[in-house]
Amino acid sequence: MLTLASKLKRDDGLKGPRTAAAASDSTRRVSVRDKLLVKEVAELEANLPCTCRVHFPDPNKLHCFQLTVTPDEGYYQGGKFQFETEVPDAYNMVPPKVKCLTKIWHPNITETGEICLSLLREHSIDGTGWAPTRTLKDVVWGLNSLFTDLLNFDDPLNIEAAEHHLRDKEDFRSKVDDYIKRYAR
Repeated sequence: MLTLASKLKRDDGLKGPRTAAAASDSTRRVSVRDKLLVKEVAELEANLPCTCRVHFPDPNKLHCFQLTVTPDEGYYQGGKFQFETEVPDAYNMVPPKVKCLTKIWHPNITETGEICLSLLREHSIDGTGWAPTRTLKDVVWGLNSLFTDLLNFDDPLNIEAAEHHLRDKEDFRSKVDDYIKRYAR
């Protein structure tokens, strides 16, 4: 992270006396997305939920990071759930791509990692989808909320998990606990 931020500061400091051609060469190497991400990552790290942790495998690639959510209440308490986030070049006009890497029994996350969260949709019927005013902080808080207040059995992506909950809440809890023991420790 510091490497990219340092590069942006250094490039800004060098722009003054250089020619237009040299300056455009320098700015071409740092995308608009990366400039936005420098600011957003700093804001995200300052406002991270206590149940979340972010990890940047390559500090020069802020557009690829991992999120760990460790819920401290509800059905998923005690689990550790890994998400992979990739921010596309067209960010912030399009949402980040997020996948759950941890196998989970959840009405809004499939066992293969697809996620149903309206703010991750480019076009959403309910008007709560992605907008250029949204940030990575919104995405992280939204993913964290999938384990508490945004847990939605009425509009599921994993219909089988939602029907399981409606049929037998205790057996649903048992299966969630089993998945946590097997995949989310």
